[in-house]
Amino acid sequence: MSEDVWLPIPPEEIKGLPEGPDYLFWDGGQEFPGDPAKCAVYVVPYMRREPVKVRPLEAMTGLRVVQTLTAGVDDITANLSLIVPGVQLCNARGVHDTSTAELALTLTLASLRGIPGFVRAQDEERWQGEFRPALADRNVLILGYGAIGSAVEDRLAPFEVGRVIRVARSGRTTARGVVHPLTELPQVLPEADVVILATPLTDETRGLVDAAFLARMKDGALLVNIARGPVVDTDALLSEVESGRLTAALDVTDPEPLPPGHPLWRAPGVLITPHVGGPSSAFRPRAERLLVDQLTRFVNHEPLRHVVLTTGA
Repeated sequence: MSEDVWLPIPPEEIKGLPEGPDYLFWDGGQEFPGDPAKCAVYVVPYMRREPVKVRPLEAMTGLRVVQTLTAGVDDITANLSLIVPGVQLCNARGVHDTSTAELALTLTLASLRGIPGFVRAQDEERWQGEFRPALADRNVLILGYGAIGSAVEDRLAPFEVGRVIRVARSGRTTARGVVHPLTELPQVLPEADVVILATPLTDETRGLVDAAFLARMKDGALLVNIARGPVVDTDALLSEVESGRLTAALDVTDPEPLPPGHPLWRAPGVLITPHVGGPSSAFRPRAERLLVDQLTRFVNHEPLRHVVLTTGA
């Protein structure tokens, strides 16, 4: 008997899907495309809120694989009690590297060069120049040196930065140089002019960027968050930006979505984008390549890639 695979992209639009499973399209609509109990591989709908993503899980009694289209899987790991034992949870490592790294550079450059202020001046038809810091000669610290962090450094290379400081959970040496372990963060943090957060949200990183972290950043430094909102203590960040000591560029916030009237909206020196690091024209072709590869491995009983955990293990 064939197994069902739920896809958030119409299967007829994905070239190269292996034969065997029955492919059903579900992108988070109210009606399920089939019996959830027959679903063996659930590809989580992209850019849907957590309640939508997890709604079918409890009924998926025959589930074997959950494949996200995001690098972070915190919305699924928060609901593991809904998933039967023995299910492999895989993330989309590599799918968002290009798009998210682009946005990290966009936010960094826009903040340093004062683009938000120039856009507001343009709206008022006001010609107002000013002297702004360049990215050139700045020390940039990348916190979370995985696939996305490495892609950020790829894009920093042409900008003549002074130094790239790499920090990850575990220290190591790469072709580019040393990656400092998280335990060395207090020592290297004060050296950075720009801090780019690209770490996953885990128990270890939740609230990592707290008042003490921010206090160790040098005066005038820029914090860029392309990771997850709860990595940063919002109240602590507000205190620093409202004093004018730090600036921030945030693609993610806590809470998220950021509600109307929240003080972050109008905090001085803060640039906000609405969690758009992943959704760009670069997403779809990379997501499709991942799905074809993973489903081919599944059909051929080969090891899956990017397995984060197995439920019940």
